[in-house]
Amino acid sequence: MLSQIIVLMGIKHCGKSTQAKLLAKKYECPFYDTDELIKQVSGQSPRQIYLSGGKQAFMQSEYDACVELKSILQKQVSPSYSTVKAIVATGGGICDNDKAIELLKSLNSTLVFLNAFERTAADRIVREIQYLPDGTMQNLPAYISRKKPKNEADVRRIFHEFYLERTRLYKNICTISVDMKPISKKKNLEFILQALGV
Repeated sequence: MLSQIIVLMGIKHCGKSTQAKLLAKKYECPFYDTDELIKQVSGQSPRQIYLSGGKQAFMQSEYDACVELKSILQKQVSPSYSTVKAIVATGGGICDNDKAIELLKSLNSTLVFLNAFERTAADRIVREIQYLPDGTMQNLPAYISRKKPKNEADVRRIFHEFYLERTRLYKNICTISVDMKPISKKKNLEFILQALGV
């Protein structure tokens, strides 16, 4: 039986927001993004909070966003034609935030780990790199940039270590794990629905 709340989680670029929107359309229910809720609650983007206040400030903002989500969901009336009340896309690092995870679990939710292929996710990160005239790389995720990579090979090596650790954490947290294949969004949606037992 489906939970009322389906929470998608996984590393950045695994397809959480895309698949959450597709699921919300299928179930004709609202879609929420915890990163957007962080902006609404704090007035700052997750990146701004992380850069100005560090990891602890960011994790508190992420938890506050989940508290706001709980408040919204408690006021929301479930549509009679759908068993699903809401779809939630989380930030890529929520697996490190025990308080936020426990709150999400308390919402009668199914936690779905979208397990991106490592190469696919790494390629997306590499595609977004911006090079300055002196060769310095910009527009990298904070966990990569703080290790000061010198080239693309460094970026991929740092990402590999990160990917292994995050995958382990998410597999321990989730209710369901779905491998996201390098195929169409709609085909991946079918795999998610199969995993949900639809």
